[in-house]
Amino acid sequence: MFEHLKALPQDPILGLLQLFRNDSRPEKIDLGVGVYKDAQGNTPVMNAVKLAEQRLLEQEDTKAYIGPAGAAGFGRAMAGLLLGDSNPLIDSGRLTIAQTPGGCGALRMAAEFLKLCSADTTVWVSNPTWGNHIPLLGGAGLNIKQYSYYSKETHGVDFDAMMEDLQQAKAGDVVLLHGCCHNPSGADLNIEQWQAVTNLLVDKGLLPFVDIAYQGLGLGLDKDAAGLRLLAEQVPELIIAASCSKNFGLYRERTGALMVLSANEAQAANGASQLFSAIRGHYSMPPSHGAAVVETILTDSELRANWEAELTEMTHRILGLREQFVTEMAQHGLDFSFIAQQRGMFSFLGITPEQVLQLRNEHAIYMIDSSRVNVAGLSTENIPTVANALKAVIK
Repeated sequence: MFEHLKALPQDPILGLLQLFRNDSRPEKIDLGVGVYKDAQGNTPVMNAVKLAEQRLLEQEDTKAYIGPAGAAGFGRAMAGLLLGDSNPLIDSGRLTIAQTPGGCGALRMAAEFLKLCSADTTVWVSNPTWGNHIPLLGGAGLNIKQYSYYSKETHGVDFDAMMEDLQQAKAGDVVLLHGCCHNPSGADLNIEQWQAVTNLLVDKGLLPFVDIAYQGLGLGLDKDAAGLRLLAEQVPELIIAASCSKNFGLYRERTGALMVLSANEAQAANGASQLFSAIRGHYSMPPSHGAAVVETILTDSELRANWEAELTEMTHRILGLREQFVTEMAQHGLDFSFIAQQRGMFSFLGITPEQVLQLRNEHAIYMIDSSRVNVAGLSTENIPTVANALKAVIK
């Protein structure tokens, strides 16, 4: 049976990681793989996570299944983090929450849920968007359309083109929005633009679907959730996919949450039965450990303060690296000021695939062909090296 299978092309990011690992040059720099790195190039376990894990080790008294919905305490804590602890929607009966295996699990189960709602659901995704959005959503059978988002000329959001494209969406279509720290561009909507998008969604009867994977790594926990919270106040229905990989550093623990806001309690109850049935038919129920860590941190004032302080340090480090990179490039006569205006871990450098390859071959600097870089892969020590290499390939 297996003899008819053909090999598929390797994922470009995973392929790049393998190339980097095989490179024996000691000066090599990885700006491709999308994980947070500290000044030493490590992806550390956050201190609050270590403390929470120690508490769980001492206090956890069972490894029994937690059910398709996951832990209720985790779900409520995540709802408070995303929507605001005092948001009345949390106790309105309209909000269904599922703990999922990472943000990917949340995205895929949202897609499966949407397929149950309507077999011919169309979801609009930004161009560009995270590379796994289309496989996760399209793999569930959703129709995919794209709306304009990023301008290569201005290095920012092409908002007029975005709104023009979304005017073509039909009632019942779904619009996928990045909650903050747009991956891969780093260009975010401002609050006025969020309001304009919200007005359009309501006017046209479109369903917003917010993927928020970097809350806290842009401008702070509350500011990064401002657009999402504005939406939640004004739309009758909303889907949220959240990840704890980046802001809690729980990458390998695969910890995420899916939230579905329905128009009323009766619809929420019906939708919950469908969602949890779909989950049962896919992975049955989520892993517990990462979510237990998150719940422990968010429900303990001391641990939460510890976590927020460390997250703030990470955010300030990324913002500082952006500023330092812009300053270094300016000393070479090159204007990269847009990098300092963008947010989160990622940005496009705006160079060609040929120049990206030249950086890899001649300077041992790795990034994907689109020139998207992980800003957290920079450091005070390697920015001058990167700047000199960029000057060489550009000029």
